[in-house]
This record gives sequence, structure tokens and C-alpha cells, in this order.
Amino acid sequence: MAEPLFQQLKKLQEEFHGHPPVDRWDPDFCGDMDMVIKSDGRWIHEGTEIRRQPLVKLFASILKREGDEYFLVTPVEKLRIQVEDAPFVATQVARSGSEGEEQRLLFTTSVGDVIELNQDSNWQLQEFGTPPQPVPYIEARNGLMARVSRDVFYQLVDWAEERRLGENGSGQLFIRSAGGEFLLGSY
Repeated sequence: MAEPLFQQLKKLQEEFHGHPPVDRWDPDFCGDMDMVIKSDGRWIHEGTEIRRQPLVKLFASILKREGDEYFLVTPVEKLRIQVEDAPFVATQVARSGSEGEEQRLLFTTSVGDVIELNQDSNWQLQEFGTPPQPVPYIEARNGLMARVSRDVFYQLVDWAEERRLGENGSGQLFIRSAGGEFLLGSY
């Protein structure tokens, strides 16, 4: 099932620059595909990891979220897949400009999307791991989230500003980007 879909994707990639407009496509549901995006960002098809990064990027380009479900969508097909956590992982962060108002943070995901952290980024802390801990997530595109990796999180902690809350010694960490402040965590 993956190879015919791969051929369709290659054709779509030639037609569209950037990502195809999956938000405008609403084909009939064709069934479930034996594909899982693991919580560590690996894509598994029929029990085998997809190691060809161009193929992963092609599948990621046609990923669509509807409610709590995820689909690979073309203009004529809609196949449901499973996602254990978020479909993407933010694996790198870069800082440009000076600190303060001019500073901008750019995140790169496991599939090559580059996301600027700004007021429209849908930055949020969600529970992840065992035991569950609040971890930052950022919207990559069209409601598809990327969980910030541990390495990136530690880099952000290094850049964060600390604020003490009250006399009890608890505090919060904030990062700045594109003129906004974003909560990184509390302690």
C-alpha cells in the first residue's frame, strides 16, 4: 500500500511548493493504514521503521489532523494512521538577533519544518513521559504539533529568564521570541 501512495506523493511534490493544501482536501475515508508515528518521532509501517528520510518527509507533507485522529490525505484518498504523542519532534533550536525584543527562536522538526516561535505559534505545556512532566509543544502547521526534544529543552533552559513567585521560593522560566514571552516551566 505504501508504494502506490509514494508515487502519488512524488507527483504532488512536483505540483506544490512547500506543503500540499491538505486542509482543503476532503476525500472519502479509505480505511486504516498500518502506520504509527512513535512518540520518539520514528515512522513505523507494517512493523518496520521507515528509514528513508525523503519518504518520511513526503508522508509528513500530507499528514492531516481531524479532532484526535490523524490521516494521510491526497485529493482522492484518506487513510487513518496512529500517532502515539505528537507527529513531530522539535530537534533543533536556533536563536537570532539580540536578546530582548529582537530575539527570535527558530525550531527545526524531525521532518525539516522550520517554525518561528511567535504569538501565533500555539506554544503549550502538556504532560509527557513516565512520570508525566509538563513538556513544551509548538504547532508546526495546521494543528500538527511538535514536542520539544530533551536536548532542545535544555538549550532553552540555558536561554530562559527566571522569575520568582512570592516568598515561598517557587519560580517560573520564560523564553523570549519575536517580542513575546513563553512559559518554559515552573519549579
